Amino acid sequence: MSTHDDAILDEAAHWRSRDLAVLWHPCTQMREHPDTLPLLPVARAEGAWLVGHDGRRTLDAVSSWWVTLHGHAEPRIAEAIARQARTLEQVILAGCSHAPAVELAERLLAIAPREAGRPPLSKVFYADNGSAGIEVALKMAFHWFRNRGDEPRRTKFVALQNGYHGETIGALSVGDIPLYRRIYAPLLMQAVFAPSPDAYLARPGQSAEGCAEDAADALAHLLDAHAGEICALVLEPLVQCAGGMRMHHPAYLRRVRELCDVHGIFLIADEIAVGFGRTGTMFACEQAGIQPDLLCLSKGLTGGFLPLAAVLATQAIYDGFLDDSRERAFLHSHSYTGNPLACAAALASLEIFASDEVLARNRATAARMAELVRGIATLPHVAEARQTGMIVAFELAPGGDRRAAFDPARRVGLRAYRAALERGVLLRPLGDVLYWMPPYCIDDAQLALLADVTRAAIAEAVA
Repeated sequence: MSTHDDAILDEAAHWRSRDLAVLWHPCTQMREHPDTLPLLPVARAEGAWLVGHDGRRTLDAVSSWWVTLHGHAEPRIAEAIARQARTLEQVILAGCSHAPAVELAERLLAIAPREAGRPPLSKVFYADNGSAGIEVALKMAFHWFRNRGDEPRRTKFVALQNGYHGETIGALSVGDIPLYRRIYAPLLMQAVFAPSPDAYLARPGQSAEGCAEDAADALAHLLDAHAGEICALVLEPLVQCAGGMRMHHPAYLRRVRELCDVHGIFLIADEIAVGFGRTGTMFACEQAGIQPDLLCLSKGLTGGFLPLAAVLATQAIYDGFLDDSRERAFLHSHSYTGNPLACAAALASLEIFASDEVLARNRATAARMAELVRGIATLPHVAEARQTGMIVAFELAPGGDRRAAFDPARRVGLRAYRAALERGVLLRPLGDVLYWMPPYCIDDAQLALLADVTRAAIAEAVA
């Protein structure tokens, strides 16, 4: 090894050492660093690649926690942010306004899901991140009924088993993943959890649609049992992402919309992870032909450049807060609400959707992904390979038996992660589920690398 190579490796080790001396990383048992869980120092990124201080390139197969849409360092978004920074970087949105916030709201409302015969979503409330957006929607739903004055008992929310909506207290309260929820249970409000329509749970011989219909029937009974107590139902349309990329049939969403109308409760669609083209349409709700009362957006909203969330609401919800009393106003706020830089990034991202025909290109990419998936689905320990648009998941189980699970002590998912990282691909597992959610710029050669590495990582992990 040359002196130059030694210097590069020393620099990478230097950054790891500095990091572990001062940083507490998210969603991490820090005892696992640096040995069990390798730390990847990233110096820069371009397209689908992360580039380390040692010059090594790693394929970002998870879009850096599902936020990077068009690719890292996309120059058109970067230029939009720089242009905006030279004009207006931040201003309080309480009592002030600015063009990027107004223009982005107009654009979002124009592309939001629509349902025949239903008044469209017509107002946008900004927040800082996905969890904050969920908090906004929950508070809006509860407060709206409180303002009506004739529904004093509507204080509960319905959510789905295996769902995830964030890790602030309110968002965590409507999540059902024990790893995140269990320790904080004494702090959480009590939600009502309905059976998941997860197609992986289908009975032998049952279709995904049949499984969805069964779950909808169970939801109907649950809503009857809590009549007059519920203010809103919150769900992730089509894919329960943090719950293992579990997927369900659109028929479930259609039934949910009907049931919410029958019971007079709001439907909150959490499209934070699945929005902006991830599932094959701009928004997942479109595949069921439904429109929620509150639509939560974040993650890919800015193309992955800056934190921003948007909650789209109906005019009826907005009107429920108009009053002479400030207590009946929606006083929720964040210091960076509607930040001009973030709004400019989001506008640039939406321009790319229009100019590059992103959705059409995604459909072609998803078809190529489906071809590659078939070669992995037949591996002995793959219980299921599933796909919705640009999201693919591989459920790992001993011998491919859906009724079985690997001993947690084997850390199969972690072993696969390490094996993939050594081969130049970032695959961050969800337990024993490996998934692909790459940037939309990924090309055929990169997809081929992703498939080859995934196959090798599974083989090594289960050996």
